[in-house]
Amino acid sequence: MIGFWLLMAAAALSFFGALFHGVVGGRMYMNNINNTDLDPLGKSLSLVSWHIFTIFLFVGAISFLLVGFGLLSTIALYPLIVINALGASLFIFLGFGSHKELKKMPGAFLMGATAVCGYLGATWLV
Repeated sequence: MIGFWLLMAAAALSFFGALFHGVVGGRMYMNNINNTDLDPLGKSLSLVSWHIFTIFLFVGAISFLLVGFGLLSTIALYPLIVINALGASLFIFLGFGSHKELKKMPGAFLMGATAVCGYLGATWLV
């Protein structure tokens, strides 16, 4: 039973991340990008890159839900768990390096917590 709730927590974190990243973060990001000297193609590609990550978060949320409810095999979660763990590591590594502003963002916490909940939930569900 604890595995189910951990997967629901991972799904909720991922879904919250998708909503926040896609709506609030997307507006802030595009305001910043539109105020740069990037050419229009660079701005468009930047927007696509931003929302590809939003899509990843949404697909992750759906996958955690499907596994939690027994509609998808737990093996499907391991790439999502690894990507979230690597993403959290990247935030931490860059944040303590030359990109100090990343320490102010919730990416390391959200991706790390999603990876931990997802891994433990997938492990304890079996």
